[in-house]
Amino acid sequence: MAEKATLLCAPLSASSVEKMLHQIDEAVAAGADLVEIRLDHLRNFQPHQDLEVLLKGRKLPVLVTYRPKWEGGNYEGNEHERLKALRLAMDLGVDYVDVELQAANDFISSISGKKPENFKIIVSSHNYQSTPSVEELTDLAAKLHATGADIVKIATTAVDITDVARVFRVIVNCQVPVIGWVMGERGLISRLLSPKYGGYLTYGALESSKQSAPWEPTLRDLLDLYNIRQVTPDTKVFGVIGKPIGHSKGPTMYNATFKHVGYNGIYVHLLVDDLARFLDTYASPDFPAFSCGIPHKEAAVVCCDEVDPIARSIGAVNTIVSQPFGQKLMGYNTDYYAAISAIEDALRGTTTSSNTANSPLEGKLFVVIGAGGAGKALAYGAKVKGARVVIANRTFERAKDLAELVGGAALTYAELANFHPEKGMILANATSVGMQPQIEETPIPKHALRYYAIVFDAVYTPKVTRLMQEAEASGAIPVSGVEMFIRQAKGQFQHFTGLPAPEEVMREAVLNKI
Repeated sequence: MAEKATLLCAPLSASSVEKMLHQIDEAVAAGADLVEIRLDHLRNFQPHQDLEVLLKGRKLPVLVTYRPKWEGGNYEGNEHERLKALRLAMDLGVDYVDVELQAANDFISSISGKKPENFKIIVSSHNYQSTPSVEELTDLAAKLHATGADIVKIATTAVDITDVARVFRVIVNCQVPVIGWVMGERGLISRLLSPKYGGYLTYGALESSKQSAPWEPTLRDLLDLYNIRQVTPDTKVFGVIGKPIGHSKGPTMYNATFKHVGYNGIYVHLLVDDLARFLDTYASPDFPAFSCGIPHKEAAVVCCDEVDPIARSIGAVNTIVSQPFGQKLMGYNTDYYAAISAIEDALRGTTTSSNTANSPLEGKLFVVIGAGGAGKALAYGAKVKGARVVIANRTFERAKDLAELVGGAALTYAELANFHPEKGMILANATSVGMQPQIEETPIPKHALRYYAIVFDAVYTPKVTRLMQEAEASGAIPVSGVEMFIRQAKGQFQHFTGLPAPEEVMREAVLNKI
């Protein structure tokens, strides 16, 4: 396990030396600890000339990689010439060289007795198909180290997010410095949590358009969004479970809030395929709680050992808390109050809560689009507040089932477009229709919106959806999903930390990013 803080490395993959030099300056300005120069990305690479220019007067430590095609890189030339260029980089004073396991013995034997004192060899292995077992990874780390490596690097591919846990175990238990990360969106947390598990370095792109690998976070995200300099072995990991999940602004809001209140936590995206398998792998004192999003809110009811009565009545959980030591999972639902209170405030014509005895929803016709977890929360909340509830869903049987639970009526999607028994109705979209990147989609035709007084959209990316735009143009009051997002997060924050939620901090963090 690394004794020093995890280093932040900026991979540089420009096609010319001039652009590479510019990227080095960008990396310095962005706060990188070192840069990785990918020689295999340079066009018409001239080893002596180009390396001298790149390494002369360098402002950061440099890691040189000359990745061959057979290990996922771009180099297709002579192997002898490739290793010769790496030896030249060493002679010119580079700090690190990354060489593949298959070529490590040849390279290391060729520099026997010539290796500079502060020069370090990284011997790497890349698996672009899967992540092996812990035993296989441990054996691989030993094989990498046996070549004479100063640092071992293992890069695998995540088929499931639980694959990452195996790499974490290897990093923690390895007796030599390890760079360990897992490729793909499901492996994103391997990059973000590297400091927690003692990884030697983690990679951050200069810009999202300059990623050297898919789902590589930017340096700015690592430093400003995830506060990675503050991540330690004691940091608690929270996150939002979902599929898809990249759209969520949860990390933006929670990480800013953790920093504001001085709480040692990090909040991440968690692309989860199987909720039960995920919780069985991660729920622990280190991963004490999660937000639960689409499509796992209903499955969470079954996965939790105990479920709050309101969440059980709704049939959906959006907050999972591990108590006391990962042996019991508690399920809650903060969606219900968040969405309903936002709609009530819009009906009252104010953005603040009111203590009036009766809800303005009482007696209103409340139409919910969607019968999933969010739809269940809205339908339950509307029923509790005395509204008459109607459910519309793509699968009519699901609409009927939810309607029966709340004593309401069910509609098909086709019927929804022409459903207007009265004016002044409330519409609540509880589906992902209209969410980025499909921002041109809408769950209901514009002509139908003129019969509604309030239109709520649970989607908040983008902040103003097509549904919101068309609702306002039709004379309805639009209620953004941003309000639901912030309000449900207040309840979650208290479950996560036991601290009061600083609402204005949370609101500002979200609104500045949407």
